[in-house]
Amino acid sequence: MKVGVQLPEVEREVGWPELREMALLAEEAHYDSVWLGDHLLYRDSHGVEGAQGPWEAWSILSAIAAVTHRIQIGPLVAATAFHSPALLAKKAATVDEISHGRLVLGLGAGWNRVEFDAFGFPYDRRVDRFAEAFEIVRRLLAGETFDFDGEFHRLIGAELQPRPPSGGPPIMIGSNGPRMLAIALPYAASWNTWYHDYDNDPERLPGLFDQIRATAMAAGRDPETLELTAATLVQFGEAPQRRDAENAVAGVDLVPHLRALSASGLDHAQLVLDPITLETIERAGVAIAAFRELDG
Repeated sequence: MKVGVQLPEVEREVGWPELREMALLAEEAHYDSVWLGDHLLYRDSHGVEGAQGPWEAWSILSAIAAVTHRIQIGPLVAATAFHSPALLAKKAATVDEISHGRLVLGLGAGWNRVEFDAFGFPYDRRVDRFAEAFEIVRRLLAGETFDFDGEFHRLIGAELQPRPPSGGPPIMIGSNGPRMLAIALPYAASWNTWYHDYDNDPERLPGLFDQIRATAMAAGRDPETLELTAATLVQFGEAPQRRDAENAVAGVDLVPHLRALSASGLDHAQLVLDPITLETIERAGVAIAAFRELDG
């Protein structure tokens, strides 16, 4: 099982020098991946008091791609609603080039109404809009040249130049919604769920996996070819800093927790560390090394 880490979002304000150091430490500590949330603004909801926002995700991903060499990188996940889909494909192809093919393109429809309203993006019919955006992104990354005349987007002679090598970065779908999965699973390389969706309990994952595999089969996809990924919340210290820290696994229990995740059939775990600091990345890295030694 691969293990990655999500870098800070709005837990506290973190500048580029510390984000750079975190990414480099994760690579040195033999994590498999680093991830960034693609969000713009939180306000008085979902564990945030007042107004807080992270730096723009694609700019930071580009910088991380340039300073690292081995580790996979990706948005967890990019909201198609926040970008022109053709420009999103262009950004993904560019970051994939900078990283020498290490980008995983996580995609979703977005959910946080505050940032839609604050930045002027339409919130209605998000799945319908996602369907068009997803088709445009995947076809451009596959190297196609095409016209597109949809309800929300119109493109004439759309193509990416330079063309992405080898079909572009793999796509990950971040959703449990039946319509979203039906749209994306025929083409996505991997699927992701957040820790709230299974109460951060590895014993609940197999049932969720069964649902995803059934949806994949209904969409004409061999479920055995789909990588299963999940975020998991890990708390270091006695007092949680995240307000949404219910059911967090204690840092001292991370090794058995990783073993339970692996035994559930999970292919890739993304650690959400509370707090997220250089120290906790290093401490979790020690646990990852111990997990790998035990599980071979």
